[in-house]
Amino acid sequence: MEKSCKNMKYVSTVYAGLEKCFNEKELIFVPDGGEENHLLNLYPSVTYQVFEGFGGALTESAGYIYQQMNASQQEEVLRAYFGKGNMNYRMVRIPIDSCDFSLGHYEAAGVKEDRTFESFQLERVEKHIFPLLEDAQKVYGEKLEIMLTPWSPPAYMKTNGDRNCGGELKPEYRRAWADYICRYIREYRDRGYQVKRISLQNEPHAVQEWDSCTFTGAQEKEFLRDYLWPALQKNGLSDLEIFIWDHNKERAFERACEIIDEITDPMVSGIAFHWYSGDHFEALSMIHDKFPDKKLILSEACIEYCKFSAEDHLKNAQKYAHDMIGNMNHGMTGFYDWNIVLDEAGGPNHVENYCDAPFLYDTKRRELIRKSTADYLWHFAHFIRAGAVRIGMTNYSDKLEATAFSNPDGTIAVVLLNRSKENIPVNIRLRDEMVSLEAEAESIGTGVIY
Repeated sequence: MEKSCKNMKYVSTVYAGLEKCFNEKELIFVPDGGEENHLLNLYPSVTYQVFEGFGGALTESAGYIYQQMNASQQEEVLRAYFGKGNMNYRMVRIPIDSCDFSLGHYEAAGVKEDRTFESFQLERVEKHIFPLLEDAQKVYGEKLEIMLTPWSPPAYMKTNGDRNCGGELKPEYRRAWADYICRYIREYRDRGYQVKRISLQNEPHAVQEWDSCTFTGAQEKEFLRDYLWPALQKNGLSDLEIFIWDHNKERAFERACEIIDEITDPMVSGIAFHWYSGDHFEALSMIHDKFPDKKLILSEACIEYCKFSAEDHLKNAQKYAHDMIGNMNHGMTGFYDWNIVLDEAGGPNHVENYCDAPFLYDTKRRELIRKSTADYLWHFAHFIRAGAVRIGMTNYSDKLEATAFSNPDGTIAVVLLNRSKENIPVNIRLRDEMVSLEAEAESIGTGVIY
């Protein structure tokens, strides 16, 4: 029997320039009286996907900047993300070898003649990533769930002989590359870390000036089916979740259809996607409709300075919330932000592909900067708990963006985004009761119904 909810705590954030106004109030439900206007209807008996939680990326760049901070600043960042009374991050994504957000190229075993990886070492990871991971786990109080992702195989395994600028995996190195990935996973697990999932290749459709490698759908499928899957079984890693694609949403449906068949279906846990080509929320619904047992995770999102201004603080934060709500309402089951912290320029990045992060550290002034995106992410991550289930909802206006989840403790979290310059009246209706509020102009708010 459904619990009757009588109260709602509503917290909202509004910015005047860089000044944050945080409001909190208690509201009491009353009989709805047949109201027809300004309704946001909630239906807890109508359920959709289970949400697994939130996380971010621990790159070499993030680890390097973290080590420049003093102890108090380090604690502030980690408690904001991984503190269970804050944003509750429980997942992290870590590159296999270097990516653009590294101090430079590195490979665990880059010698062509070393077929058995005798020279395999994680020196750069041990220096910059593991210390950040260890400290994050101490704050979280448990092991974090790790997703490992390769940006490029070692240069000698590729058709262009370079970690950068795309290229393909040479056919003769497919088995070796599969063994290399397995070795990476085992190295992490042997150190006691909880590697839960991998993706096959970061952005396989893109030729980037940084670490990258292209795979067609057919190539990704063949590598998974004939090389990586057998290697995982051989190495006792059959419990690992495997995600395909790991690129933008606009071609996610096509890639899922290319790879998943009756043979590969049990190998694929889900589809990972990014946001850089636009909304394409419908692609997620199409994937879910065709492959209802597959997870849908956003594995990377950030504000790219090559596309968006670093000074548009509010618009950048609103972009996060808009994409989050759209993805959630179309089936997203987990969210990984990109770098958890960067320097004042949005780096370091060895090809100057700078971007924003929820926390920046000014290395010249020795100041930690909390960005508006951190506050907007908090409105989701603080209130929507791991194991929450998205519930049915109808909304009266496209000016108001909203999503709603039922948490494991029985509370209901409703996130409201108003990107317009006017206050929007909202009557939240649940069963035969209703509560009224105004979503302030250019605000984000979260209501917890209990």
